[in-house]
Amino acid sequence: MQSWTAAGEQSSSALWEIIVLAGPLLFGALLLFLLARAVLRRRRYSANSVLGEEDKRAVHEAITAAERRTVGEILPVVVERSDPHPGANWLAAVAVALIGSALLAARLPWSHPALILLSQITLGAVGFGLARLLPGFKRMFIFEDRATAVAQEQAFQEFYANGLHRTEAATGVLLFVSLLEHRVVVLADEGIDAKSDAEFWADTDQRILEGIRRGSLRDGLIAGIERAGERLAEQFPWEDGDRNEIPDRLIVRRE
Repeated sequence: MQSWTAAGEQSSSALWEIIVLAGPLLFGALLLFLLARAVLRRRRYSANSVLGEEDKRAVHEAITAAERRTVGEILPVVVERSDPHPGANWLAAVAVALIGSALLAARLPWSHPALILLSQITLGAVGFGLARLLPGFKRMFIFEDRATAVAQEQAFQEFYANGLHRTEAATGVLLFVSLLEHRVVVLADEGIDAKSDAEFWADTDQRILEGIRRGSLRDGLIAGIERAGERLAEQFPWEDGDRNEIPDRLIVRRE
């Protein structure tokens, strides 16, 4: 008589053992990787880290040099974030809770509902806390369209709050950088905008981005200032009797 065996039972048991062993290890490794990545990139989201005192002086000198040749006004503004993004904190909490529950499923006390709930709340709290403490971790949970929208809104607020709309010849130019959102916004008042096409401003934007991608926000800002200064000097050159309507400065702040 031929013998019969439950072939599937052994394979499923082996698979379950792999899940029991690998799930927690995978979750721990993934969380550790994301944590280390966020910590190592933390400086990128700190305004005072990406722009030291020497960098600020160099940017200020570039502004002064550019505005010697024009009646136009150039104002660079760097902020750490354009919005606190509270939704990203909650999204991080949900993501960590769901992924953690899936990878730790074999170790969770499913027969005790109260403990399961406590475990998921704990996992969610870990995700929420990491998003609150580490900008690099939070950035993974910010949608790109929202990043663009809040950066553009903040740029408009900076433009008007700093009086760039009140220059006599409408020649104010804002170079806005938002670190958390990874966004650069260039805004120009109607006087200089009427004498420049979209391609020119896109090129100014790209020059700033190129510096940032090389790891130097200072070089990017200086390149953007020089580019905007060239166009302002061509269309609105400095003449005797002109005045500096907005102080030459670089604005850097946490938010």
